[in-house]
Amino acid sequence: MQIRTEFPRPTRTIANTFIPLADGTRLAARIWLPKDAEEDPVPAILEYIPYRKDDGTAARDALMHPWWAGHGYANVRLDQRGSGDSDGIILDEYTQQEHDDALEVLAWLAAQPWCTGKVGIIGKSWGGFNGLQIAARRPPELAGVISVASTDDRYATDIHYIGGALHGFQKQSWASTMLAYNARPPDPLFVGDRWREMWLERLDQTPPFLHEWVSHQRRDDFWKHGSVCEDYSDIQVPVYMVGGWQDGYTDAIFRFMEGYGGVSKGLCGPWGHVYPHSGLPKPAIGFLQDSLRFWDSTLKGIDNGMLSEPPVHAWIQEWVEPSDAPHVERPGRWVAESAWPPVDRPEPTTLHLRADGTLAEDAGPAGELQFTGLQHTGQDAGAWTGWGFEGDDPPDQRAEDGRSLCFTSAPLPERTEMLGFPEARLTLASDRPLALVAVRVCDVSPEGVSLLVSRGFLNLTHRDSHEHAEPLEPGRAYEVSFRLNALGHAFQAGHRIRVALSPTYWPFMWPSPEPVTLTLHAGAASWLSFPVRPPRPEDDALTPFEEPEVAPPLEIEHRSGSGPASPKLTIDRGTGKATLSIVTHDSVDRLVEADLVVEEHAVDTYSIVEGDPLSAETRADWTIGLSRGDWRTKVKTASVMTSDPDSFLLTDSVDAYEGGRRIFSRSWTKRIPRDHI
Repeated sequence: MQIRTEFPRPTRTIANTFIPLADGTRLAARIWLPKDAEEDPVPAILEYIPYRKDDGTAARDALMHPWWAGHGYANVRLDQRGSGDSDGIILDEYTQQEHDDALEVLAWLAAQPWCTGKVGIIGKSWGGFNGLQIAARRPPELAGVISVASTDDRYATDIHYIGGALHGFQKQSWASTMLAYNARPPDPLFVGDRWREMWLERLDQTPPFLHEWVSHQRRDDFWKHGSVCEDYSDIQVPVYMVGGWQDGYTDAIFRFMEGYGGVSKGLCGPWGHVYPHSGLPKPAIGFLQDSLRFWDSTLKGIDNGMLSEPPVHAWIQEWVEPSDAPHVERPGRWVAESAWPPVDRPEPTTLHLRADGTLAEDAGPAGELQFTGLQHTGQDAGAWTGWGFEGDDPPDQRAEDGRSLCFTSAPLPERTEMLGFPEARLTLASDRPLALVAVRVCDVSPEGVSLLVSRGFLNLTHRDSHEHAEPLEPGRAYEVSFRLNALGHAFQAGHRIRVALSPTYWPFMWPSPEPVTLTLHAGAASWLSFPVRPPRPEDDALTPFEEPEVAPPLEIEHRSGSGPASPKLTIDRGTGKATLSIVTHDSVDRLVEADLVVEEHAVDTYSIVEGDPLSAETRADWTIGLSRGDWRTKVKTASVMTSDPDSFLLTDSVDAYEGGRRIFSRSWTKRIPRDHI
């Protein structure tokens, strides 16, 4: 990664300014812009998130925003209402208030003497979501959006209800993270003596987000709000959708490209939940240069060819040996598509799940195969949102395959590349009224090593609709269809394709309340279709991306901690209890310029007892400290989620400390009825 210190336009930084809203609320912003912007105005680029500009994302911001400023843009990193040094309370993700505030902010930015009146929005994850959502409000100042690692569907392809099944792995963990994040105080360096009053107000009034999320178990109006897939035509500006194969939000790139009728581009690399210039696994790309071309085109009207190039670029991944250690690099190659969905592809290849356990184009004779779920199936799932960390990659899937009903193809006679969505059509019967099915696709080497390349889930009570669930009639066969996660993968000649089915996948999916046995009607009644993409000569003629280039990094003094650690699985042979423990944060760092010490420790724990789905429990524990000189604060949170046959039970607590003395303590408990889950 090259660090650029000289830019076409010298820049200056406004460490903090408050943007006023009509209701008297002030939102805190850091702004980077060319020194001469008042004499030669520039477009503005907004990143609008609740992760705290002064400490939470300061290191990441330092690499990006000054770089764009040096190339002729005013970059604004804004803390949302109720976060960082901004006034108010944050009540949930993607609220109407969040969007309304953004519209006022865009108008304020466009009216500044250093701005031309044109504004773009960029963001990753939360900021990628709300960039699309704000665009759907059609603010006149907005001229383009870059949305990274986001989704257009809040219900089915976020951390909530994938395939209508409750996401056990990320949902409670992320809600607990936000509980801890929201409990942090503002910085007295910028808000002055008000910091303590603001902090106590936040502690008292900010709710645990999870309670509302679990209260809405169907795709109702709560989830439709902010899901731009409800009507893509609400957006009328160019959109650049960006992500990576190791991330949990990849599908949205291709789904948005498929559904949006306006100008759009899609980019999918090998990366996890990160910006591509910091991309892990490698190869990272010169994303700042690439995005600059998008901004120059959309915000400055420069005809640089960006929007007339092939709209989709994707990294086709090669086979790698599964490993507990992170893959620093994923071998592969870039390809491009002139349209999405592709218009010049052969029909998808259909492979049937045959009664003899093979996978083939010929359906073979019909047969019925029963399979019962082990509660710890899914323990080798890897991360849902990878970051390139140790333990993110799924390990060898042979143990998982052994816990599943598997169908394996003959060795492939030639290299076979795929890009797009595999689709499953299965005919299944259940012995219980509530059940789910997990489907995995693996690349099996000649030595038998099994590499996970795609997976998908369906709550079978949602077989017809995520809005109107219906229990299963035990013993009755149902035909169900659903997409698996998109993939970009090359199966080598001699490798085999394996499809594995299970009615459990913990902790990714919350288990059904009773052990379930499913019966698959094999043969012509059950198959998967695969998006085979024949190689093209023009693939080799693509213009390569530039090497990563960034602004100088923030100076950080690392004091202690080892960062995220590999998941640790322990199984009590006496009780059958399997416990998966993941250290997600472990660090004490000093931000030198701000003289701010940031301490973060977090552990997620998932446990279940074999044979007892009602034993499932998720727990998240956080400690966050902020200190500068004599100013010392700390928050501790704990969140636990369990269930019984009829309900989910949620408990959360927050304790806050000032100078070592506890000044606030609160706990919440909520029981929420299960709704066909």
